[in-house]
Amino acid sequence: MTDFDVIVMGAGHNALVTAAYAARAGLRVGVFERRHLVGGAVSTEEIIPGYRFDYGGSAHILIRMTPVVQELELSRYGLHYLELDPLFHCSDGETPWFIWRDRERTARELDSTFPGQGEAYSRFLDDWTPFARSVAELFNSAPGPLELGRMAVGSGRGRDSARQLSRILRPYGEVAREYFSEERVRAPLTWMAAQSGPPPTDPLSAPFLLWHPLYHEGGVARPKGGSGGLTQALTRATQAHGGQIFLNAPVQDILVKEGRAQGVRLANGEIYTARAVVAGSHVLTTAGALPPEYVPAAARDVRVGNGFGMILRLALSGKVHYRQHTEPESRVGLGLLIKSERQLMKGYGEFLAGEPTTDPPLVAMTFSAVDDSLAPPAGEVLWLWAQYYPFELASGSWETRTAEARENILNAFEHYAPGTREQIVGELVQTPAWLEQHLGLHRGNVMHLEMTFDQMFAFRPWMQASGYRWPGVKGLYLTGASTHPGGGIMGASGRTAARVLLSDLTRRRWQ
Repeated sequence: MTDFDVIVMGAGHNALVTAAYAARAGLRVGVFERRHLVGGAVSTEEIIPGYRFDYGGSAHILIRMTPVVQELELSRYGLHYLELDPLFHCSDGETPWFIWRDRERTARELDSTFPGQGEAYSRFLDDWTPFARSVAELFNSAPGPLELGRMAVGSGRGRDSARQLSRILRPYGEVAREYFSEERVRAPLTWMAAQSGPPPTDPLSAPFLLWHPLYHEGGVARPKGGSGGLTQALTRATQAHGGQIFLNAPVQDILVKEGRAQGVRLANGEIYTARAVVAGSHVLTTAGALPPEYVPAAARDVRVGNGFGMILRLALSGKVHYRQHTEPESRVGLGLLIKSERQLMKGYGEFLAGEPTTDPPLVAMTFSAVDDSLAPPAGEVLWLWAQYYPFELASGSWETRTAEARENILNAFEHYAPGTREQIVGELVQTPAWLEQHLGLHRGNVMHLEMTFDQMFAFRPWMQASGYRWPGVKGLYLTGASTHPGGGIMGASGRTAARVLLSDLTRRRWQ
């Protein structure tokens, strides 16, 4: 008899979603995580006394487009979401505006600040809400070969699907210009679209902008106590159904015999057997754990890219005060802080040259404004995500250039909230090198693989592996950001992988 029915390699949020569904279905589940806590990039820890820092993703948006939280009854296991409203605050440092959950309020306030842009915003949402809903449906299912056509048809209401498809194939920067004549409106929307990685000039990138209507539909939320509240709840849900979680237990080898996964060997030499293995790790980590004869060339040829973003996490002695913003609303939603479209493109140009961005646009997060468990009463947590930062630098190393990049991020934020640096009492600087070393994100790419069309949908991680099964090894399954639908806190990959796994192991229909 095997030790487990299912062994899960890694305890990132998608891996835990798969584990929770499998345990709920009555399978014996063991999860093996190399770090000292669960969650991967969706984890939270008090690393400065009195201040709780997320290690990775912080805003929970896409998971609200899935049934994961409801199906796994995660509220029973301690998950409590705090709603953010406004969803975003946008600014060039001089003229702020807000994106509220209520689309009409957003459009009305936009028109009062930038005449005509509120009407343009409403038209944009009307035109692309059907498309965004069709994308959400695609995210919640295994990918097939006809996604583009389905998205074009899904953008619907009798429109010419060929014309819609041509717009979907365009760069998202061009689509933004089609709707918004005011750069101070256009630039923050473009900057939010850039969070997936590709720049505004990349063809086939329009969907990163066109799913914007989903933000109004599902909202933006934060787990009470930190982003890791989600993965802690998933852990408890797994354990409640008999699953076991092993920490400080890195998997070194996936054991394969006669083309079938048999279990895993840990770094300490311990062996555990199972009927199936689910790899929630980066696809390159999974490939490295397999015997070489079971790793096809396509697995080694996936495009990881050269870094992506960098995060500066700060513990502050006082509250962030934006010089041109409304309090406290400016501290609630995600701050889309960008001076101009040129700022984003200049940063991308520096990135292509192998240099850290000197004046980055920022996503500013002060979630202590809605969650008093993150910081002392008088204090604040401030997390600044910036793009773009190469993993492999043209000169120097991250050991020698981290201080410079940190200063540039701080200087960029001082444009919006001067005096912030005087309040710093602790910090965590997460460079691309840090992300690889501590979170297993190869070359610092938080999306695992480049989010370009050749590695999306049925091409992720590569075509023969897009069905969440490793080709050539029976009983080896894949989940996580390396698989469809990619990076971000969504859980859809974990849920779809569970559907595939359970259909193979239990022969029961998904309920």
